[in-house]
Amino acid sequence: MSARLTQVTPFVPCTSLQQQIGFYRDILGFSVGFQAENYAFVRRDDVALRLVEVWETVDLSHPERENSFYVDVVGLDDLFALMKPKLDTLADGRVRAPFDQDYGQREFHVKDEDCTLIFFGEAL
Repeated sequence: MSARLTQVTPFVPCTSLQQQIGFYRDILGFSVGFQAENYAFVRRDDVALRLVEVWETVDLSHPERENSFYVDVVGLDDLFALMKPKLDTLADGRVRAPFDQDYGQREFHVKDEDCTLIFFGEAL
């Protein structure tokens, strides 16, 4: 008998499912695979996320509730160039352009509608 892990699909909490779907679809280029009243499954290439709506009273920007995840990329600068026109529509402070990290990764960062920090990275 053998077993193998195949993928991680993080749950990403949000206060407005519709806004979050719009962000991941229209800004980052994900497609919606499934949607229910308070849940959506979105995918781009081999990366998938599960968006889950929480109560509006939950402050997702509070430091104790901050979330983040890392997306490994091939062609990071090309991806950033492709996304840049839409990323430029976001408020100041939500996007950090590509830069090299001391630990051997090139990254750019984007904050979603509820302050989840998305790291896009590629090995140098």
